[in-house]
Amino acid sequence: MAGPPFSTVFFDCDSTLCALEGIDALAERAGVAEQLAPLTRAAMEGVIPLQRIYRHRLEVIRPDSESMAWLGRYYLRTLVDGAGEVVHALHALEKRVYIVSGGIRQAVLHVAAALEIPQERVHAVDLFFNDQGAFCGYDQRSALVCADGKATVCRQLLANGEAAALVGDGMVDIAAQSAGVLIIGFGGVVRRPRVAERAAIYIEEPSLRPLLALLLTREEQARLKQAGKLEES
Repeated sequence: MAGPPFSTVFFDCDSTLCALEGIDALAERAGVAEQLAPLTRAAMEGVIPLQRIYRHRLEVIRPDSESMAWLGRYYLRTLVDGAGEVVHALHALEKRVYIVSGGIRQAVLHVAAALEIPQERVHAVDLFFNDQGAFCGYDQRSALVCADGKATVCRQLLANGEAAALVGDGMVDIAAQSAGVLIIGFGGVVRRPRVAERAAIYIEEPSLRPLLALLLTREEQARLKQAGKLEES
């Protein structure tokens, strides 16, 4: 199993950086949660391919541009414990930190801004709106609307032999193993048994803080402690 040091760390957004499934929140807002939430759960558990339900959920909800700001604010209210601390520590060590999500880019950008992750390191699915802000489609060319999309994105972003880890909660995250990425499963928001079984490492507790011991070498941890950016254990 690959271990630290990692030059690049990928984070899922929904149910990983934030204690929320964004599409389910939009469905609840639109009054269609009972219809769509089971589909999201099935896709995250690998029961059905994500691409089979991606278009359907959006066409039922038809989220408008106003709902993107609403969802972005909702994400920020549900940031998972330790998210900011972990990302800032990785940045202090000059790691490349990305958000790779099958969620909606316009909303996920709020999370990136809060965590000081540059927009160009956010990979998610763009929605399109007309002049009145009504939904009129999404980026169907995005790899992230497919079950193996995160593997595709990781391959595009990594150089040969580069050591990287991905932190996520769903089977769509497990798929990135084929790109040579170490998968750290996160069950602190939703525990998915298949992810727990297949991830190289699995975090059960409702905090991202344990990641620092998993992602960093002892020397890197010591450097952070010396700089006052990591608490003594």
